[in-house]
Amino acid sequence: MKNKGSKLAGANWMILGLPSIFLLCIFFFLAGFFGSSLFSQQEVSTPSLRHWPRGLQEEKKKEFDALPRGETGEDTLTSIPFQILSWNPRALYFPNFASAEQCESIIEAAKAHLEPSSLALREGETAENTKGIRTSSGMFISASEDKTGILHQIEAKMAKVTMIPRTHGEVM
Repeated sequence: MKNKGSKLAGANWMILGLPSIFLLCIFFFLAGFFGSSLFSQQEVSTPSLRHWPRGLQEEKKKEFDALPRGETGEDTLTSIPFQILSWNPRALYFPNFASAEQCESIIEAAKAHLEPSSLALREGETAENTKGIRTSSGMFISASEDKTGILHQIEAKMAKVTMIPRTHGEVM
């Protein structure tokens, strides 16, 4: 008895061969891709403004007016260049954020007020026992204490970058 399994209806595609089928698939893909983009781009015509009723003409013109400046807004635009170093954790680099002269001025103002960092003492310890343990020193200075106004400039720049008002920041 002959095996009739080789003449199934689905076996006729073997006659075309693999390269022919591959080319047919590419053809239908490209035809569908470019055909769909042709049909989806229907041009929408808008009537000219002079054919609109008077009220709509004025409303359309008002849509493009600039917004009024707010109480805390600024008249000028400033850009502060930055480079993203890492997204996670978020790290940004601001080149030339403060000039060398500004940094030196802040360092000189802070040197006079530096004090050794304090320690939380455990039971039985005194400040004399822990004198050589802590080697760092620090101090806090606010923009109101700075006579040169440099801290005020840097705090204003930091407020622009972080979009947090100066009043919400900490002293340096």
